[in-house]
Amino acid sequence: MPPQEPPRRRVPGPARPRSGTGRPRPAARRPRPEPGRRPPAGGRRPPRTLRLGSPRPRLRLVSLALTLVMTAFVVRLLQVQAVDASAYAAKAEQNRYLEYTVAAERGEITDRSGIALATSVDAHDITADPQMFTPEQSKAPDAPQQAAALLAPILGKEADELAKKLSTPKSRYTVLARRQTPQVWKQIKDLKAVFAEKASEDAAAGGPGANVLAGVLQEPTTKRVYPNGDLAAGILGFVNADGKGGGGLESSLDEELSGEDGTVRYAQAGGRLVPTAGKQETPAVEGTDMELTIDRDIQWAAQRAISDQVAKSKADRGYVIVQNTRTGEVLAMANSPGYDPNDLAAADATSLGNAALQDVYEPGSTAKVMSMAAVLEEGVATPGTHVTVPNRLHRGDRLFKDDIDHPTWYLTLNGVLAKSSNIGTILATGQLGRTQAEANQVLYSYLRKFGLGSTTGLGYPGESKGLLAQPKDWSTSQQYTIPFGQGLSLNAMQAASVYSTIANGGVRVAPTLVRGTTDADGVFTAAPEPKKTRVVSEKTARTLAQMLESVVGDEEGTGTKARIPGYRVAGKTGTANRVDPVSGVYDGYTASFAGFAPADDPEITVYCAIQNPTRGSYFGGQICGPIYKQVMEFALKTLQTRPTGDEPPKLPVSFRPGG
Repeated sequence: MPPQEPPRRRVPGPARPRSGTGRPRPAARRPRPEPGRRPPAGGRRPPRTLRLGSPRPRLRLVSLALTLVMTAFVVRLLQVQAVDASAYAAKAEQNRYLEYTVAAERGEITDRSGIALATSVDAHDITADPQMFTPEQSKAPDAPQQAAALLAPILGKEADELAKKLSTPKSRYTVLARRQTPQVWKQIKDLKAVFAEKASEDAAAGGPGANVLAGVLQEPTTKRVYPNGDLAAGILGFVNADGKGGGGLESSLDEELSGEDGTVRYAQAGGRLVPTAGKQETPAVEGTDMELTIDRDIQWAAQRAISDQVAKSKADRGYVIVQNTRTGEVLAMANSPGYDPNDLAAADATSLGNAALQDVYEPGSTAKVMSMAAVLEEGVATPGTHVTVPNRLHRGDRLFKDDIDHPTWYLTLNGVLAKSSNIGTILATGQLGRTQAEANQVLYSYLRKFGLGSTTGLGYPGESKGLLAQPKDWSTSQQYTIPFGQGLSLNAMQAASVYSTIANGGVRVAPTLVRGTTDADGVFTAAPEPKKTRVVSEKTARTLAQMLESVVGDEEGTGTKARIPGYRVAGKTGTANRVDPVSGVYDGYTASFAGFAPADDPEITVYCAIQNPTRGSYFGGQICGPIYKQVMEFALKTLQTRPTGDEPPKLPVSFRPGG
């Protein structure tokens, strides 16, 4: 058999492009046959071997990514646990612990006998946690509105206002009302108990157990009260909504009265105290108690007297000052109209403050005592010096007159004061210098020594110094009006201090309102001694006192309505043209009376002034003289002052011409 030919190997053809891949791949270039080697049959190239890609690059990429992620986690972990650990711990501590302020009890203000004029009582700040009024916490979709409707009539607030405060879920604390009485909190607490019980019953029955008052809370605090209502309100002032002094002594002594607040810090969970975690407490330090020089009973008598007369005269306002002539202590300082610091919402804004220290006005004839003091001290006249007083006196650019028309008066210097003659005062003070300018300078120096143009020394907020121009600035008319109390201004305390200076033998003692303080440990500290300044000699003061007795005791005097049986009384009337505080022009009158008793051994000064009386008399002797008598009598009896034993001297009021 012929040998068989071996079968041919099947050679695959060129690869076709995959469907959908686009253009065909270009044909591979055929390699040249090696020399001496025969190309395969058919001229086809042997197939290439397919190899898989290496996994190492992919593994390296994944490893790098994992390394970066782990590095970021490690860095963040180091930052949280090492670098920022204290900050995060503090934040956690802040969220875990709650802190609230414990208000210090405000110091009491008492009268000189220890009777409370201003004190503090327990109260509650009504607060809330708004988060507990969300639908999730309260189980009610409109919890803020429901709670507001329930609380509004109890707290005296608008329901919309309360609902707005309760609708701030991002906040955990809001104040609904400050300084509420224990009775108010009891009402809210009882209401909370009712709703809590209803919520429990509803939950037991398968309901949502909604409780819209669960988030209403309270913080203990104190509330300022004034047991005597409007008594001495002008002196005491008031405390504002933030618990700080808003006027009067409450304001000027706020730092001493306030004390130091304390704090309580406790752990909480879900808004509740964690008993086992303990709490940190810094106790509050009570404020200092203030004992005033005021006598509550004398203050009451003065306030009643001036209020009755202001109402009777339909006047704008009035003031009464009662002062101890020897110590400078103010025993009473009454204003009318006044206000009740317990109910500031009902107070007239014009009645707030202390008008006896803040109002300034032209005093009129009560200021003549300073002119007479200058004349006597300078030795240019004596009580018996003759002064011829015409019905009219031309000086400068004006024609001056007295309050009544009269024939020519033949008065002594004592009579000039007793009959309150403007013309006689101008003539007497004209002798203080060789020229009018020199006389003006001498008079000015005495007015300043008596305290005009300066604050009284009380340190009271808003006190006015009054108005007293330099002599070089006095107008032509002021040179002659200032000696009888027009063209200058003062406040009621300054006017009272002038008479206390005369009563005290010519020594001015700065007035005081604070007698002493008692600190939180119960230690009493007396107030510093007030400043004392000699103004005139004791002889001049004694002579002036006798001349002032003629004003009250002599039948020709203008102050006969101020007489007090059993006591010698020294005093002076005043009726001045009044500058209207709104228009700035003269309109109406200021009626006043000032004096002291017993005249031979002075103990008490009383000063009264009424602004713009529009019904009945406007003369100081007629409407203020009786007030002086009423208040002085009460004060003498309260202080158990013995009646006068000696008869007063009879200084002549007039003289016979040519006699």
